Amino acid sequence: MNRKLKIIAVGKVKHNWINAGVKEYSKRLPGLTVVEIKDSNKDKEYQEITALIKPREKLITMTERGKLMDSIAFSKFLAQETLDESLVFAIGGPEGISANLEQASAHCISLSPMTFTHDMARLLLIEQLYRAQNILQNGAYHK
Repeated sequence: MNRKLKIIAVGKVKHNWINAGVKEYSKRLPGLTVVEIKDSNKDKEYQEITALIKPREKLITMTERGKLMDSIAFSKFLAQETLDESLVFAIGGPEGISANLEQASAHCISLSPMTFTHDMARLLLIEQLYRAQNILQNGAYHK
């Protein structure tokens, strides 16, 4: 899984310890781009996120209502989904995501049925992307 991955996240990371984790896992994922958009309202965020999607990029929205997968299933999902297109993961702001964004998405995925801050969701997603890559490469990170 050496395809390009993009995360579009609403807002900036507010905690240094989360930022340190994001930076650490981002270094391990060449080809990962993180784009931050300003926190506003769901409809404006929807417009900004969809405007950032380029041709041959597939939108995946992160929401607690999305499909649950364990790390192995997530790695298999990524392996299948990155064959033809780059993947763009959208993480909403404090108000969550709009129904329009869910409908515009190729897939909706949940990190957990629990709700996380968007800072935490960003760190958890990046770690899971790294874990998935490691699983697909038969690395030692995933035990």
